[in-house]
Amino acid sequence: MNQSEASLIFKEELQKTGRRGVDQVIAGLEELGFFTAPASTRFHGNYPGGLVAHSVQVLIEATALRAAQVSLKGNLADSLPEDSVRIVALLHDVCKAEVYHACERFRKDAEGKWEKYNSYTVDYSRLPLGHGEKSVVRLLKWGLELTDEEMVAIRWHMSGFDLSDAPEARGNYGAAFEKTPLLALLIAADLLASHILESNV
Repeated sequence: MNQSEASLIFKEELQKTGRRGVDQVIAGLEELGFFTAPASTRFHGNYPGGLVAHSVQVLIEATALRAAQVSLKGNLADSLPEDSVRIVALLHDVCKAEVYHACERFRKDAEGKWEKYNSYTVDYSRLPLGHGEKSVVRLLKWGLELTDEEMVAIRWHMSGFDLSDAPEARGNYGAAFEKTPLLALLIAADLLASHILESNV
């Protein structure tokens, strides 16, 4: 999926929610460079447009997982609204939009000679709020209408990778899973997209 295809799908799917603030979110993401940003420096989606492609891949996984879980446990349909799945899948990583910056680096090739290659530097200084928190804050500042469950899922989607040793953080993390199955769905979709749909295997 190329950058323009992913951007079009992203915008269409987000607008399907009919949420107040969606247009401002899209405008804000455009301004931050979300649609041309990579998803990481050297892992999944480390190319221009990788972030929007990853977000769409997470939506694909999350939609499939929702259908599977609802077929196994029908009463989950109300706890996993389709619009909420769209919102959290597409917007969980908006925090990355202005973090990665293109640069050139050097490395030794197979023959031991130095070669130049394109890479990214990381700069968290623009709005240093953490990962999930920053995504939620950005979305609220743009006026997006979010449910508590959506905020919880986006905030904690990095699971143990974004967890301090503070007892309060661990308590909030545990309570987040009790609050909504949307969190487990998003974590699973994010991992599957990153390690299966976006891998070369």
